[in-house]
Amino acid sequence: MQIGEVIRENRKRKNMTQEEMANRLGVTAPAVNKWENGNSQPDIMLLAPIARLLGISLNTLLSFQEKLTADEINNFIYEAEAKLKTDGYDKVFLWARGITEQYPDCEQLIWQMAVVLDAWRLIKDIPNAEEYDNYINNCYVRALESQDENIRNRAADSLFGFYARKEQYERAEEYLNYFSRENPERKRKQAYIYSKTERVNQAYKEYEELLFSGYQMMSMVFGSIYILVMQDNDKEKAYSLAVKQKQLAEVFEMGEYHENSSMLEWVTSVKDVDKTIDTMEQMLNNIDKICDFTKSALYEHMNFKEVSRDFGNELHENLLNCFQNEETYGYMKDNLRWQKLVEHGIKK
Repeated sequence: MQIGEVIRENRKRKNMTQEEMANRLGVTAPAVNKWENGNSQPDIMLLAPIARLLGISLNTLLSFQEKLTADEINNFIYEAEAKLKTDGYDKVFLWARGITEQYPDCEQLIWQMAVVLDAWRLIKDIPNAEEYDNYINNCYVRALESQDENIRNRAADSLFGFYARKEQYERAEEYLNYFSRENPERKRKQAYIYSKTERVNQAYKEYEELLFSGYQMMSMVFGSIYILVMQDNDKEKAYSLAVKQKQLAEVFEMGEYHENSSMLEWVTSVKDVDKTIDTMEQMLNNIDKICDFTKSALYEHMNFKEVSRDFGNELHENLLNCFQNEETYGYMKDNLRWQKLVEHGIKK
């Protein structure tokens, strides 16, 4: 930004009028107006008072350079990558350092340039690569202070990798605090730290929880896509999605109940009487296996809440009530198997 833009932006941030600012600095309101419009510059003796009044540093006030656009940042990164292929690493390092010094407030550029330099020295096995540690690490730390959450997260990820490579696992673990607790990547990285610091059972548990939540998320996504596909009347694709949901339950060892229930909506949508009844019977027969995933070796380090027998009985009754819904299953009303099923259920 030009100095006038910096003054205007921060004056408004402080909810201050041009006249109020002028009174506090001992100048006229037109003078402030001229600064902000770029028609004149503040006297050098006023720079420190202006910075103090606006609550910013002199460095911020004197940031004359316009902010870089995403294209401009990418151009610098492409240039760095091209130079690394033709010039020596040390020469490119000094060039890159000079570029970032020209744009000291551009955290995106600072972080991306550090990533390029960091990756290249690892891929190409640059001699004395550790000599560049301090600068690259400092770039990541600077990006970590960004107001942009995306840049902060990427910088934290880079610092995690930086210290993990050096087997400084305690330092690496500190940077996980920058990730949301709901972020699966945080859990995966935490599991990695556990595995490297003799906390193997905790590592297993973290990885298994990722598997389990991953199944739940993918199953919901398949279901949501299935609904969209049915709205488009693409039944061939809908069938494919239903089959994939069944396969998903098999891969993640969720048990026969979940494998079979995934096909119910499809067979109902095409009004296939025999397959609908087959699916209903399989679901009712496998109610006691609805929690079979808790016995799977995939999740042996997880703690699951025990399901009471009452839950199974209640689910059995709810399913029977659901299967009697004539609006949904009316196409089977003349079928003797269906009549027997909804009247008597499946005898256990």
